[in-house]
Amino acid sequence: MNSSAAATASPDRRAQRVRHALRFRRLSVLRTEQPTPHLIRITLGGPELEGFLSPGFDDHMKLFFPDPQTGALTLPTAGPEGPIWPEGPRPVARDYTPHHHDPVAGTLQVDFALHEAGPATAWARAARPGDLLGVGGPRGSFLVPTDFDWHLLIGDDTALPAIARRLAELPAGARVRVLAEVDSAADQVPLPSAADVQVVWVHRDGAAAVAGQEPPLLAALRATPLPTGAFHAWIGCESAAAKALRAHLVNDCQANPQWIRASGYWRRGAAGTHDKHED
Repeated sequence: MNSSAAATASPDRRAQRVRHALRFRRLSVLRTEQPTPHLIRITLGGPELEGFLSPGFDDHMKLFFPDPQTGALTLPTAGPEGPIWPEGPRPVARDYTPHHHDPVAGTLQVDFALHEAGPATAWARAARPGDLLGVGGPRGSFLVPTDFDWHLLIGDDTALPAIARRLAELPAGARVRVLAEVDSAADQVPLPSAADVQVVWVHRDGAAAVAGQEPPLLAALRATPLPTGAFHAWIGCESAAAKALRAHLVNDCQANPQWIRASGYWRRGAAGTHDKHED
């Protein structure tokens, strides 16, 4: 086989990193809904949403929450080296994946998983139309090709927006296995896709994690038959569980480490964390 034929036969599966201009936006709550017992969906809008970009299914934007006592929202300005903050206390900030952006309607939806009490959860529970929320970024996107033999998506409640977005962008004919951890069947959400998708729902049923115990998602992965062929794995969940899942895929499933993207969306006992697990 000549080199040109080999190049044609081997798809380019390298992910692409894209940078975006840094912007901070002051948005208003348009409506709130609670589609499941442990999920609040907030729809935001406002003139400052113009130009918002989120091409990557697992993009992260920084949410800045108003002062819970005064309702005042402090935001930085974008400087050449990053954010420039005014003097005084800074607001609480957390990383979230955009659930859905509609540039025509001028709306941005954010899902808040109610798995742990904290300032983000408290704000989401109390949010009403007209309330303010600050949004920074996304600063960049990680674009993963779809040309794999199959795809593996693993995550808990906090990763459902990213999983839903990935399923929405995968083409017809793509094969996908999804392992999604939620509290109960009442917390399962629709995951529409043109792809051939098989979903395994993992239920905690109110059980808290026990130190030294195998994470439920890892137990489910061990019990799930996986297809053969080249695959891309995406993982988003509690940090220790994400690390264990990645190790199992590399060591026991002989997965290509370059085709695994594992993130700790949160860390048990810590606030405001986001970990990347790589070689």
